[in-house]
Amino acid sequence: MTTPTGSTNRRGPFRAGERVQITDERGRITTITLTEGGAYHSHRGFFNHGELIGNVEGTVIENSEGIKFQALRPLYKDFVLSMPRGAAVVYPKDAGQIVAMADIFPGARVIEAGVGSGALSIALLRAVGDYGHLRSFERREEFADIARGNIETFFGGEHPAWSLTLGDLAEELGTVEQPGSVDRAVLDMLAPWECLDAVATALAPGGVVICYVATVTQLSRVAEALRADGRFTEPESHETMVRGWHVEGLAVRPDHRMVAHTGFLITSRRLADGAERLAPKRRASKTDFSEEDMNAWTPASLGERNVSDRKLRRAGRDAQNLAVKAAQATEQAQTSEQ
Repeated sequence: MTTPTGSTNRRGPFRAGERVQITDERGRITTITLTEGGAYHSHRGFFNHGELIGNVEGTVIENSEGIKFQALRPLYKDFVLSMPRGAAVVYPKDAGQIVAMADIFPGARVIEAGVGSGALSIALLRAVGDYGHLRSFERREEFADIARGNIETFFGGEHPAWSLTLGDLAEELGTVEQPGSVDRAVLDMLAPWECLDAVATALAPGGVVICYVATVTQLSRVAEALRADGRFTEPESHETMVRGWHVEGLAVRPDHRMVAHTGFLITSRRLADGAERLAPKRRASKTDFSEEDMNAWTPASLGERNVSDRKLRRAGRDAQNLAVKAAQATEQAQTSEQ
């Protein structure tokens, strides 16, 4: 039986090249990459990486000053929040909702735009598996390089189900995917309505499109564009908020901080050709967009900062270097299993 991609580097003892999450006695978390002959230094002592390499997950070690650390492999949620990035990542709470609400199943053919830093791509690849297919579209080569490095780091090498296309989905989708051949479409971009015609052509009847947008103006425009297209079911919209709880004996209370609004998700399904959308009757409301509305979803108005080319190049180099080390760790694990 073939080992699923990414599973080898999730089991067994720690190996050189792996990313490891260490937590001190105060709960402070640091992610390090293990190297032969390497060491982790802090203002309160150090320990050698060799004390972890070869040991199993959950090992607790002491540094030179007697400070204890527990070591574990980062979970998906830990990895995506600590990996090199050029663009904002889709938070794990939203990635989980996208996988569930879009019904991303093993073997599915999925398209995604844009790839950003690769956080959502990793979740989608884990869902489709080795025998599915994820085609990601990204307009900026710098972001594509960062995403490629992060994905290869997470899976310990290239993923057989992933294809990356540089360019605009609206222009390129028809050249790489046949009409009616795609099961799911995931759009994480500023103006997803610009891609709906291409997505409707590529989606199979019953296929799902899910859009991730930041503002109510974007949400409204996507919904109206889906309705106006005529090839989709009535759209459904929601957002997810996650609140942690402090639980210690009888001291049980909600945390003072929470991951609240990060974005809206809007989903719809592809109708059969010639079918008419069934929609609830509602009172007429304003559906036209003014010039002020149109400008409300620009990057500047959303508070997005332009990422410098220098920062993108550095993040790309970091991601690629981590990918090389992860591939070496995976190769070492596969060799030891033979």
